[in-house]
Amino acid sequence: MKDGFKSLIAWQKALEFSEEIYRTTKDFPKEELFGFTSQLRRSAISVPANIAEGYEKQHNKEYLQFLYITKDSLGEVETYLFLALKLGYINKTNFNQLEEKRKEVGGLIFGLIRKLK
Repeated sequence: MKDGFKSLIAWQKALEFSEEIYRTTKDFPKEELFGFTSQLRRSAISVPANIAEGYEKQHNKEYLQFLYITKDSLGEVETYLFLALKLGYINKTNFNQLEEKRKEVGGLIFGLIRKLK
């Protein structure tokens, strides 16, 4: 494909999700910038990054490995979102919106995994 990984809906949605996480966390307490906020952002951006990195590998086995790491990162994001809700950094509506997007990306990743197997 001409655009490579950029043509993947999973990568596009994962990048949008990461952008949404960045927008959401800009309002988190400043004392969390180098702790909680940084961790949540890193786990979110690793999702499209791992899709891209896996896509560029030479073998499907390696690509699959990166997709599994991507699913792990989505689990990490889920945990941070639950904590952000409990700490009052996000409200229930925002949590639900982000969680729906996270689930959508997870479904797309699962589809890629099934396709490669």
